[in-house]
Amino acid sequence: MELFGIHFAPLRVPLQRRLQTLAAAAWIFVLGFGGVIGWLSTIYFLFFTTWMRYFIIFYLVWMYYDKDTCIRGGRARRWTQPLKNSLWWYYYRDYFPIKLHKTVDLEPSKNYLFCAYPHGILASGAFAAFATNILDFEKLFPGLESKMLTLTQHFMAPFFREFAYCCGACSSSAESIENLLTYKPTSPEDFNKAVILIVGGAAEALNCKPSTYRIIYNKRRGFIRMALKTGAPLVPVFSFGETDVYDQVNAKENSFLHNFQQRMRNSTGLVPVIIKGRGLFQYTFGIVPNRRPINVVVGAPLNIPKITEPSNQEIDKYHGLFKEKLLELFETQKYNYLSNPKDINLIIE
Repeated sequence: MELFGIHFAPLRVPLQRRLQTLAAAAWIFVLGFGGVIGWLSTIYFLFFTTWMRYFIIFYLVWMYYDKDTCIRGGRARRWTQPLKNSLWWYYYRDYFPIKLHKTVDLEPSKNYLFCAYPHGILASGAFAAFATNILDFEKLFPGLESKMLTLTQHFMAPFFREFAYCCGACSSSAESIENLLTYKPTSPEDFNKAVILIVGGAAEALNCKPSTYRIIYNKRRGFIRMALKTGAPLVPVFSFGETDVYDQVNAKENSFLHNFQQRMRNSTGLVPVIIKGRGLFQYTFGIVPNRRPINVVVGAPLNIPKITEPSNQEIDKYHGLFKEKLLELFETQKYNYLSNPKDINLIIE
C-alpha cells in the first residue's frame, strides 16, 4: 500500500518475517547507537541516581582493570558462545538472507589473517559470518575460531564494550593483531585464530552504493607488514551484496556534509553517513537495512614467509600479490552471486 509517497508493508505479513525485520532493526540500533547510549546511561546513573552510582563506579574501575583485554585476545570462548549462538542472529541471518561459502579447506594448525571486503555501511555480512555462529564458521573451518577486529575506541564505551566482547571481537591495533596471529592453543578445546580485518575500514562506508564495489586498498599496507612479521597466510574474503542493503545521501565535494565527514574520519576513524534504508513498517525510508541477499565468500589463502623486519620492497611485493588474489576472487565468484556480473567491476583505490 502506498500513501503520500510512502510504500507501507502489508498488514498480513507473516510473524516470521516481522521477527526477522525486528532482529535486523535491533542490530543496526545496537551497532549504530550502542556506544552513545552506553556513555549517556553511565553519566545518568553516575550523577542522577543514588545506589546505582556505586555500581557504575565499580564498573568503571573494572573497565580500567580490563582495558587491555581487547589487545590480549578478547574474552575466552566460554564467554562468547551464548551471544554468538543467540536466536537473535538466526532471524538476522534469514532477514537478508546471508550465507557463508568457502572455496578451499584451511589447515587448522595455522593462524590466518582474513582480509574482508567491502565494509559497506556496517559490514552486515562479515558480522553474521564471523561475529556469530549462525553461518557455521567452525563447521566449515574446523579447528579455527573467528576473531573479528574493530576500532579500539569501541572497547572504551561502557556496556557496549561487553556486547563487542561477547561477539568475540578484539581491537584492530597492531599489537592486538600480532598477539592473535602468534597465538598458540593451550588445550584440545582451544583453537587457532582466524583474525577478521576489514581492511578498508569505516572510511569505505562513503563508497557504499547499490550495485557498486569500490574498495580502499592501495594505501593500506600495515596488514601486509603484520602478515610478514608473523608468517600468517592472508585470506581474501568478499561479501557479494553488501553494498545493496543500504544507499546513502551523497555529499557534494567541499559541501558542509562532505567536510564534516572528512573531519570525523580523520579525527575518530568513524564516518557519519546519512543512510537510506527502510523502516519497520514501510519500505521508503529509515535506518533498517533493505532485505537483499549477501553471500560471504572465503577465498584461497596467500602463503606468506615469516620476515621479522620486512623491507618496503617485500611489503610491496606481497601487497601486489594479494591484490591479484582479491581481484581473482571477485572476478571468478561474481558470476555465482551477482545478477548482472558482466556490468559490475571491482574498483580498487
